[in-house]
Amino acid sequence: MELRHLKYFIAVAEEKNFTRASERLFIAQPPLSRSIQQLEDELGVALFERGSRPLKLTQAGEFFFAHAQELLNKSKELKSMTQRVGQISKTLSIGFVASTMYGKFPKIIRLYRAKYSTVDLNLIEMSTMDQLRALKEGNIDVGFGRVRHEDSNIRRIILREEKLMCAVPIGHKLLELQRAVSAQDMSEDNLIVYPKNPRPSFADQVLNAFRDRAVEPKKITEVRDLQIAIGLVAAGEGIAVVPRSLQGMKRDDVVYLELNEKHAVSPIIMSVRAMDKSHEIQDMLNLIYDIYDEEGIPHTKESL
Repeated sequence: MELRHLKYFIAVAEEKNFTRASERLFIAQPPLSRSIQQLEDELGVALFERGSRPLKLTQAGEFFFAHAQELLNKSKELKSMTQRVGQISKTLSIGFVASTMYGKFPKIIRLYRAKYSTVDLNLIEMSTMDQLRALKEGNIDVGFGRVRHEDSNIRRIILREEKLMCAVPIGHKLLELQRAVSAQDMSEDNLIVYPKNPRPSFADQVLNAFRDRAVEPKKITEVRDLQIAIGLVAAGEGIAVVPRSLQGMKRDDVVYLELNEKHAVSPIIMSVRAMDKSHEIQDMLNLIYDIYDEEGIPHTKESL
């Protein structure tokens, strides 16, 4: 079975007509019909109901159509990913979510550049979901995000779990508690979450944490990004749950409070293509673990 047979079959199935399919594929109708017949002979089943107008798929044809599309898509992803791996010695493109810039990510990039000066690093801010798509399309080589999402084409390594904190404006009533705050303590405030899109995102992690504790915030405001969320907190528009590293965003009008909620954490996840075991990426992973070891940051080591 050849990929061109899948391509031809999908075109006929979608157009429901051999003539329109041949025009779409820029081939004559006779060789297209022969290719479909060869495919049916190889499979030993009829894929189309002959004589039907418009052309209809048989039950076997409908099953094959669903899986043929998946196989063709995977072949396209494989092509782009392989091309990207072939170029990786020249440039390492890295996707990252904004919140990682307040943690160890800048140090990781700085030390990697110093140690591996022959590798050109290209940094691109993008959401976790956009990172997964960019990895499969060959547009980036590594992604650093926070959202757990399974994809058979992507290897995801949880580098560490970062504690969450509550960001409140100066003078907020929660400061009067003089202790770590709970989800229930925060329920009477306007909860500002980010990013608004695409979903799932860090916003869903925060909202799920409240749902898991059977707590419903009085009001929820969704905003585009982290900077807007903190700006609104500073303006007294509400509070936000943020990663602990955000304390690095120094402001005199925002205070960060500890949470007393168990398991109130957000993962930092490194994503790479499933079969990509290049030295450049392994070197980056090793460097991250060296930094964590040096600074006493709890983590579990994995290799590509």
